[in-house]
Amino acid sequence: MTMYRSLSSLVPNAADLLGLEVEELAGVLLMHLNSYEGVSGNTVYQHGGISHHNFFNSLTPTNARDTPEYGDKQLQVNLALKEAWAWLQSAGLLVEKASSTGGWFFISRRAKQLRSLDDFAAYRKAALLPKTQLHALIASKVYPAFLRGEYDTAVFQAFREVEVAVRDAGKFGPNDYGTDLMRAAFRPRGQKQPANRARPAHGCAVTDRGTGGNGPISSPARSAFTRIPKATATSRRMRRTRPRSSFSRASFCGSSIA
Repeated sequence: MTMYRSLSSLVPNAADLLGLEVEELAGVLLMHLNSYEGVSGNTVYQHGGISHHNFFNSLTPTNARDTPEYGDKQLQVNLALKEAWAWLQSAGLLVEKASSTGGWFFISRRAKQLRSLDDFAAYRKAALLPKTQLHALIASKVYPAFLRGEYDTAVFQAFREVEVAVRDAGKFGPNDYGTDLMRAAFRPRGQKQPANRARPAHGCAVTDRGTGGNGPISSPARSAFTRIPKATATSRRMRRTRPRSSFSRASFCGSSIA
């Protein structure tokens, strides 16, 4: 059974609480609500349900001599917590009960499994990229790293699985890898294209997608690893290092692959 945890034990300072994004505060609120289960003598959690009205009433003492949990910031905190409550509802973590009085909610089965802030953070990360959208082979190798927030590792592993699948499907040898493998695998069928003619647009796009993604990840030695920087840093680096050249994209696509 989970021990009761007050909001101030999770986030002691009102300014810190108000500085949280609504999704982050929703996690704090869920940890607090989950801890009510099994606590006797309270009006918030009764018969497996949580009262919206009683919960927010409990945040403001009825006795003027009592100090609210967050002092003179309590009203602002209450508004922020209402936003977080609405977020939990929209995510299906708090579900309204069908009752005559209304305003009673139960914590969903999924929400009951989120007993710590780390659990909630993992849930949010999983929601960014549903596992069902990934190929089964990639998901089995990549998803654990993704849930841990190791995005650079996840991308590296995903492209490695794609490269292995392309090599197997095209019956290439063990010495075929990286951009050369992708160019060979996705080049248009038929004879060698003249150097001054562009490849068909679709073939060029498919090849570019394969080589463009595989190039920064793979190295000829198969041992180097490229950490993926933030988008802003990437853009600045590309602007600084982009080579100046007179050839057009069409001629490059046409002549870059045999």
